[in-house]
Amino acid sequence: MSLTIADVLALPGLDSLCLRAGAAGLENAVRWPYVAENSGIAEWVLGGELVFVTGINHPRDEANLLQLLEEACLRQVAGLVILTGPAYIQAIPQRLLDAAEAADMPLIEQPYSLKMVLVTQAIGSALIQSEQLGRSRHDVLERLLAGDYQSLDLLLHRAAQLGMPLAGHWQIVQLQLEGSDALFAQGEAAQMEAQLARQHDSITRRLRQLSAAVPVLGRAGQWTLLLPAADAVAALANREQLANWLKPLNLRLAPLKLFIGLSAAAHPPARLAQAQDEARQALAAARRFSERAGLCVYDELGVLKLLSGVRDRALLDQFLNDRLGPLLRHDLHHGPSLLPTLEAWFHENGNLVAAAQRLAVHRNTLTHRVQRIEALCGLRLDNSYDRLDIGIALMIWRLSA
Repeated sequence: MSLTIADVLALPGLDSLCLRAGAAGLENAVRWPYVAENSGIAEWVLGGELVFVTGINHPRDEANLLQLLEEACLRQVAGLVILTGPAYIQAIPQRLLDAAEAADMPLIEQPYSLKMVLVTQAIGSALIQSEQLGRSRHDVLERLLAGDYQSLDLLLHRAAQLGMPLAGHWQIVQLQLEGSDALFAQGEAAQMEAQLARQHDSITRRLRQLSAAVPVLGRAGQWTLLLPAADAVAALANREQLANWLKPLNLRLAPLKLFIGLSAAAHPPARLAQAQDEARQALAAARRFSERAGLCVYDELGVLKLLSGVRDRALLDQFLNDRLGPLLRHDLHHGPSLLPTLEAWFHENGNLVAAAQRLAVHRNTLTHRVQRIEALCGLRLDNSYDRLDIGIALMIWRLSA
């Protein structure tokens, strides 16, 4: 659980703090208070700080204040607090307010009469309490998802004490961000690291908005989210909401890509461990099957549920080799052509024109490849039993890719 700008403004004793601009950033998480003493802040902050600008040690004219705002946005600080009074900064320039509003950067006015020591003490104490509460809530949720408890009733009672109403029906969402290798290949490591951190923070903030009552579990580009879903209708609404967010998000993230897997609906607390396993299976399918556009629900897996239940991996590998082994060996030595062709043919339901367009090849080339596939595998694509075997083998191949 994190302390937000809105939480800071609501702390006892800080009533004279006034939000002047940037209300869209009220949910920004505050990592720590920082008092700016130099002309700039870019080299002194790491991101997430609530920066206090006094003007005591450095003159703060309009140009300098605008520079601080620009650096605050660049470094992803949580917000700016401008101390005003007759001695140093008499008033906040309107241009600064307008720029902060446009940048969605919270800009707060603090009168000098409110002692800084009281403000920093209140924020520091709240941060410690928030961290302790957050750890306790995460611990309870992780134990529930792992099925690691002796008494479910006691664990749910503890969750209620911590402000987590879990006694309902839920849908688990698993998310994974991939493509960091491609990102780091684009530029200097420090810049790419900062960009990756910003994307993580942006995704986390959005997920917290979706799950206000229950914390989001996340580390190293992976997140777990609980969404209320009492029935299939609610689950469909969850899916549509996530899909509408994911498509434009992945366009902006490139070369990074976010994948999402959702469990079935209506899981009570006693079945959340099962729901998490479902979400993980759906996430695996979303990652390995491009036609799912980065998102998959467990209910959509179909025959993949049966394949995931086969404990002896050697059986699946043997089936794959029996059906598609010659194609695997051909593409290994000559480059990928036959397996992508087979996938495209299946995806387009045997439509040679559409499959050729999908692969950006001539129809005659595709026809030749299909004939080559049939000759190598000893299977006929116009035979329903052979098509079933090939389809299952393609799924196993994708799951093991």
